[in-house]
Amino acid sequence: MLLKANDVPEITRLDFEPATARSYDALSAGHLDIISSDPSDRAHLELFAAAVLHAPGPVADVGCGAGRLTAVLAELGLDAFGVDLSPALIAIARAANPHLRFEVGSMLDLDIPDGSLAGLLACYSIIHVPWELRPAVFAEFRRVLRPGGVLMLAYQVGSDAKHRDSHDGLELDVTWYRQQPGELAGLLREAGFEVSHEAVRPAREGELTPHGHLLARAGGRPQEHDRGDLADE
Repeated sequence: MLLKANDVPEITRLDFEPATARSYDALSAGHLDIISSDPSDRAHLELFAAAVLHAPGPVADVGCGAGRLTAVLAELGLDAFGVDLSPALIAIARAANPHLRFEVGSMLDLDIPDGSLAGLLACYSIIHVPWELRPAVFAEFRRVLRPGGVLMLAYQVGSDAKHRDSHDGLELDVTWYRQQPGELAGLLREAGFEVSHEAVRPAREGELTPHGHLLARAGGRPQEHDRGDLADE
């Protein structure tokens, strides 16, 4: 079901995060082929790794799923660990990569100290965050990154949202939110980032939309723990 921006109902954090986690838990048993992150855009991962390695440190793969890209980041020389909402996917990631660290967690409230990360990858993981909560997510990303820390986003380009309530007989409750590159860049600047690289490629065979990549660096000082309206919850 496709939705336009004005048609998307108001969604709270308490609604979308557990629903997204349950949906990916359900999909994890037999559908890793469609939900696992694909390192086909490896050139962007290499760009991210090269930027981080100028000043190495811990790197979080936020929304890591089954850990495929976390493992690629480690192969590229990064001190990478993964975070995901889905306990089932985290269990798969740990089994497949016992030498790496994976934790269940929310990108809206990361269990990571202020200013401790050299890099943060969010590869097709902000796509489930309601548009109105993106400022809170980017403020959290800025909080955990040290000044000069590197952020990379990957996302589907568009202005609509797509909701699924089932797949192959499984009950789901998850929405995919498309992103506009210029809007994302503006939100990141407001959160204290300096955008250094933006790229959009056409849809490949089997893809529904163009895909975007954005590289940014955290500015001088983290924002004062500004997580938007969630701060008072």
